Amino acid sequence: MSGVWVFRNGVVKLVENPPASANNAAAGGGGIRRKALLHMPTGEVVTSYASLERKLAALGWERYYSGGIAAGGGGGAMMLQFHKRSSVDLISLPKDFSQFGSVHMYDIVVKNRDAFRVIDV
Repeated sequence: MSGVWVFRNGVVKLVENPPASANNAAAGGGGIRRKALLHMPTGEVVTSYASLERKLAALGWERYYSGGIAAGGGGGAMMLQFHKRSSVDLISLPKDFSQFGSVHMYDIVVKNRDAFRVIDV
């Protein structure tokens, strides 16, 4: 369930698909902003898991496999996971890049502060 909660005349209601004008007012005129993950050393926006995996590997991250199958076995096959031998950190991402969202981007940024940044596109 997604949308925007609107408060009018003392009543709160969920608007599933708000009109563009409501988004502009709520966002200060900018509308809905999409996020992208920027690799700061190269200035490239991450557009695929292949490019993300190369950039993470250069920082010491490795794909995490459990028993030869993508992390977690049956249900975990829906996720890609990366770990760093020098820490206890784990990055978990949805297998489908189209499901890669800002929460996942910020997780990567927090664990690699000098290498990535989330930007508005």
